[in-house]
Formats: sequence, C-alpha cells, structure tokens
Amino acid sequence: MEEVDGEGSGGSIRYTLKPTRISNEDILFCIDADAESLVEMKATGPNGRPLTRLESVKQAILLFVNAKLSINPDHRFAFSFLAKSPSWLKKDFSSEVEFANHALQLLSATSSCGPADLTNLFRVAAHEAKKSRAQNRILRVILIYCRSSAKPQHQWPVNQKLFTLDVIYLHDKPGPDNCPQDVYDALVDALEHVTEYKGYIHESGTGLVRVLFRHMCMLLAHPQQRCQQEYLDIPKPLTKKLPASDLIPGEDNIPVSSQ
Repeated sequence: MEEVDGEGSGGSIRYTLKPTRISNEDILFCIDADAESLVEMKATGPNGRPLTRLESVKQAILLFVNAKLSINPDHRFAFSFLAKSPSWLKKDFSSEVEFANHALQLLSATSSCGPADLTNLFRVAAHEAKKSRAQNRILRVILIYCRSSAKPQHQWPVNQKLFTLDVIYLHDKPGPDNCPQDVYDALVDALEHVTEYKGYIHESGTGLVRVLFRHMCMLLAHPQQRCQQEYLDIPKPLTKKLPASDLIPGEDNIPVSSQ
C-alpha cells in the first residue's frame, strides 16, 4: 500500500493498493510421527476411545482440505511425515480430497525420534517451490509438531526464502521433563528464518480438539492476503458476547509465551 500525493476529504491522507495477482497454492503438509503424537486429546472417537493427537490432526487436515478447495478448487496438496527427518507420504500434488484421505490413512506414529532436523524439509520445499513458481503458483509448508522436549534443528541460509511456513505446535504442559517454551521459540526462529510471506504459528497444550480445529481454520488465510499474526482477532471468542456475570472459568491457551 502506497501513499498518494495530495490529501483526501477532511485533510486525511489517501492510499492506494496496487493490484496484484493472487496465486494458486501448492500446500505441503509435514506431520509429526514421533511417539508424542499418540498422546491422548480430551475427546473421544465413535468407539468411545480417546482420540490421539495424530487422529485429531488427520481430522483437522481433512477439514482444511475440504474448506480450502471450497474457496478455490485449484489449490493442491501433498503429504509428508516427520521422524528424525521428513519422508514423503504422497509426493505428487493433487486437488482431490480422496487423495488426501488416502495419504493420511498411510500415516502412523513411530517410536520416539528425539530432535527433528528440518533441513531436509526446507530443502525439499525449496525444490518444490521452484517447480510451483514455474507454473505461476506458490508453495506453502504446514508443519504440525508434537514434541514437548525435543527442539527442532535446521541449517538453512537466511537469504533463501522460497516458500511460506506455517506451524501448529501441540505439546504437553511445562514440567521438569519437557521444555515446550524452548521448543516453541525454536519453531518461531525457524519460521522467521525461512518464510517468504507472513507465516503463522499456533500452539496448544490443552488437549482440546476444538482449539486444534480453530488453529487449522485460521491457516486457511492465503499467504498473499495476510495481516501480521498479532493483528488477528478471529474467530471472536464467544465469551466476549456474554455479560461478565455469565462467564464460565476456562482457558484455551496454556502458559507458553508467544513473545
């Protein structure tokens, strides 16, 4: 947005927004397959058994894919998982919901993997981003990370920003055996280091599926149409609509600082 010479009515400054082309997206999901992805959420499935983080993530991704294709059927998706390093589930990008469903059915958790190395993920993303650009598209990586005591690592040049990175971080509450704040800070550092457009990072340690779904829905925002994350005020909390006397104690967020 640029300031225009001259003043508008009432002495206000006039601005103009340059027309830009909004590109179709290629979205690469990278889903944590560490044993911590099997931690139970505060929700049960059809059989009465508690849902795990991984099962809830699969549901949230399918929600995202369906919603994103409703907005624009030309967006495409590919899928990978993260153990010590990333591996493909479905390498080709597709706009078919059944493609996404089949890829997620192939995904299962492994044993504890320790700290993840994101370097290969960024290398693959950069390679795919160049292919996307050749087709007038942009690439976005959505990383879903579930480790509470293993900080991710990466080695990536600071001046090479070819794709957008979003992160959803599901973790345990802070304790003597984990360090979710340090992990979160490392994820923020990685995001700021590699992302081309504005990347978002959301975290939750509550185990509430609705919070995961809310975060995933906020990632529907196209990277070329985003505001800064700190300016987001969606969705509006229902508690803001209620009188103070009717508020029910509860908290969707846990004490991991985003500062």
